[in-house]
Formats: sequence, C-alpha cells, structure tokens
Amino acid sequence: MSVDYLITGGIVIDGSHDGSSPVEADVAVQGDLIAAVGRLSHLTARQTIDARGLIVCPGFIDTHAHSEFTVLADGRAAGKAAQGMTTEINGNCGLSAAPLYGAARERREAELNELGIRERWSTFSEYFRLLESKGIALNFATLAGHGNIRASVVGYDDRPPDDNEMAAMRGLLRAAMTEGAAGLSTGLIYPPGLYADTPEIISLACEAAGHNGIYATHMRNEGDELIESLEEVVSIASGSGVRCHVSHLKTSGKKNWRKIGNALDVIDEARKRGLSVTCDRYPYTASSTDLDTVLPGWAYEGGHAQEIARLKNERTRLRRDVLMGFGGPSDWKKVMVSSVRSKKNKWMEGRTVVEIAAAQRKNEIDSVFDLLIEEDLAAGAVFFTMNEDNLAAILRKDYTAIGSDSAARSFDGVTAAGVPHPRGFGTCPRLLGKYVRDRGVLTLSQAVYRMTGLPASIFQIRGRGVIKEGFFADITVFDPVNVQDTADYRSPFQRPEGIHHVFINGTPVVFHGKGTDALPGRLLRKSVPA
Repeated sequence: MSVDYLITGGIVIDGSHDGSSPVEADVAVQGDLIAAVGRLSHLTARQTIDARGLIVCPGFIDTHAHSEFTVLADGRAAGKAAQGMTTEINGNCGLSAAPLYGAARERREAELNELGIRERWSTFSEYFRLLESKGIALNFATLAGHGNIRASVVGYDDRPPDDNEMAAMRGLLRAAMTEGAAGLSTGLIYPPGLYADTPEIISLACEAAGHNGIYATHMRNEGDELIESLEEVVSIASGSGVRCHVSHLKTSGKKNWRKIGNALDVIDEARKRGLSVTCDRYPYTASSTDLDTVLPGWAYEGGHAQEIARLKNERTRLRRDVLMGFGGPSDWKKVMVSSVRSKKNKWMEGRTVVEIAAAQRKNEIDSVFDLLIEEDLAAGAVFFTMNEDNLAAILRKDYTAIGSDSAARSFDGVTAAGVPHPRGFGTCPRLLGKYVRDRGVLTLSQAVYRMTGLPASIFQIRGRGVIKEGFFADITVFDPVNVQDTADYRSPFQRPEGIHHVFINGTPVVFHGKGTDALPGRLLRKSVPA
C-alpha cells in the first residue's frame, strides 16, 4: 500500500482525552484522511517525514476567532497556520458574518471597505458561497451573532424587542442554524447586545438548543460584576437547556483578582447540577478589544452617529462616568492603542494612552475622546488588567479550551496592519512553551487535549480533533523542547518557533517550518457533513 504522506517515528498524542498517553507511532495520510496509525514500516509514501523527537498531534482548534472578514481579504490566515491551528470557531462575542440587514450591515461597511472587500451579502448561505469561491487555509466554523440578529431587527436602540421583533429575531437565528451556524453568541458589553435582558437571551438560547446548538457568551461583565454575570450564564443554561460556553474567562482589574475562586465555583457547581458549562481562555494577561469599550453603556445608544455626537457634546457626563473605571495615569498606562485607520494617527499604534496624551499635551480622557472622534470610533486597544495566578487556575480546569480571541492575519498583505494583540500569532506555542514546558501549569497531553479533543467535543466538530484512522488529516507536528512564541505587544507579526509541519485536510500549510500558502480549508457547517 502506498500513501501520500508518512509521518514516522514521532510521539503521538492523539488528543482523545485529558490524559491521553504519548505513544511512539507512525501516521499515514492518504487524500484528506488519516489512513493508519501505528507501526507502519510496511507502507510506502509519496513523501516521508522524519518526526523523531517531535510531537505529532491533531491540528489545534481555535475556539474563539474573529476572522469572518479578514479571511475574505486574505484566506491564507498565515498567523494562525504558523502556530499549528487548523480550525477556527468564528462568530464570537455577538458579531458574525451574517445575518446582515439594515443597521447591522451599515455598521460593517467601513471595516469591509478597509479590507478591500467589495462583495456584499445578507445571509450565511451567501457568505459561505463567497468564502468557498475565494478559498481558505483553515477550516471555518461559525456561530450566529446576537448583535447581528438584534441590530438587523431592532437596530441599536436601548429597548426590548416587541413580540413581532422577537419572533423575527428567532427566525433569523433559525435560518442561520439551518444554513450551518453552530449556535448563538452574545457580546453583552457591546451595542446592541448590552441592551438585551436575560429573558431575551433565554428565548434565543431555546431556539439554539432546539437545533442542538451551543450558546457562547462574552459575558455582561468580567470584573466588578463577574460573579453576577456567571450566574446569569447558569440561569440561561438552566432556563433553556442550551449548552453554554463562557468566552475568554477572566478576572479583570486588580480589585477583582480575588474573585477567581468564587468564579470557578459557580461553573463547577453548575456542572455538578448536570448543566453543560465550559469556557475558553488565551494564555496572556492582557485583553484586546475596541477602545470605545471604556465608555459607559449609555454612550452607544442609537448607534454610531449618536455615539460620536455624545463624544463631542456630552463630555462632562462622559468624563465623570469614565473616571469611575479609569481613575488616573496608573490605569491609562495599562491601555495601549493597537490599531487606527488614519495615517495621521499611525504613530499612536503600540503606545499607551499615557504616552499618547503626554505627546499631545492633553489629559488622558480628552486624548481618548479626541482619538475616537478622529478615527470615527475605529480604534483598537490592548488592556493589561489580568493576573498570572488566575490565568493558571483557569487553564488547569478540565473544561477550559484554548481560544486566541483574534482575527486571522498574515505576515504581509492587507491584514498585516496595526499592532494587534500577539495572541493572533503565538497562542498555541505560548501555551506549550511557557505554561507546559517552563512552568508546568499543564502536562503536554493536557495542553494538547485543551486545543484539540476538548474543543471538538464542545463545538461538536465531527471527524476532527483526534489522531485516529478515518478522521480528517488535520495534524500538527512540533518540537516540545524548542516550541515558543516570539510575537510580543510591540512586534506581534512574528512567526513562532518549533512548529515544523501543519496539515489541513491532508495538505501541508506549513512544511518544514515554512508556510506553503495552500488553501485546503473547508466550511464546517453544523447541519452539513464536512
């Protein structure tokens, strides 16, 4: 028998469960499938890869991606592929590629134009056809964003939907899941998600549960009201029967670090009651999101133009409310501007708010407000607000998967812009190097499971996440001694070390440490076998 690729002499960690034992074995790849695993010296191959001293494991599954638009602009997703990722779960934090109607579509126009995306769509079916026509490197699964659904029906008004609007929202979610979305996501700190009450979310979660979907949430609060927000997640799981997944679980802000025990207890107790509650986390102590999240919720009401108007005309009230969260320079030192759109302000990327304000001879709040106005709100930031001990405690939980919370970018081209969070380039190598090899927070087998078998189980990805005969040949081969991230907060566009080979559906996207620019990725529609 002859196969396409034969990976010989490696240490296989199959990703099947938390303590899966490493075993020396060969792995054969034929077409897009794993043809055999074991002692395979009787086979011949078109190409043989000597993996002695290397780990052979399933390709890593990024449980928390935001690549719906960047992969349309550049399907190579080189920053993700280079770190061993082979599948992404997109549509997180209430924002997805579809549905896009009315105010939801208008909100995305500037971002699409910035990425050079000329095509437009409204439904997932239309988006999926476009994505397939362009080609993608990684496998692509997605949730349906509550923000899209609510904005398409209600807009950005701070009010509950009426009965007809609620029925329309459920209809949009039903259509999205019929077209292949894996469930529902919310972003309850972002407009319009922050205007939704718990009963609204439970109603939509019931719809998701009826289609065997999952509910993933960027919770209402990850700091001062962390425990209450987790309790809301549990109430949604209990009230709808949906499987719940907490996105990027954290304790944000020093005064909230002490809450880690209580936070994990809420999840543990829910699981003991038989509720399905899981989470994901990235191996960094800084988060990243839109800079305007420093504003109070009332500032967003009514949409984009109204928010800009308030930044210009209601500064006294805004300043008072922002000061409640950011009291002075010591807080603003922890906020770094990561992206802007205008050439005029590019010098700010990679600098803290304190550094920018000093250069402008302004106070920090006015500097932020002026920047948001000048950038038409399109400014991103990194927030250094978390704690290493709490990160380790979260990583140790056997229900914690790994998600980068980043868009797929490449090292050149239209997506190689700004100073994005390094997690888009280093999440997996950082976990394997810093938190496995150097600090011993997890064993190697545990870390592999958190990035492969566990996310495949949580998101019900069939035929992936395990090294097994007949499964799709999504495979990562890495050096456990030398694997490490090299991307940092000032220079994120850096390839990791120690990732030797990455196969997606049997095709190398990284071969002997170099990207191939191949586009073998597939759409993983939940309702359609891949």
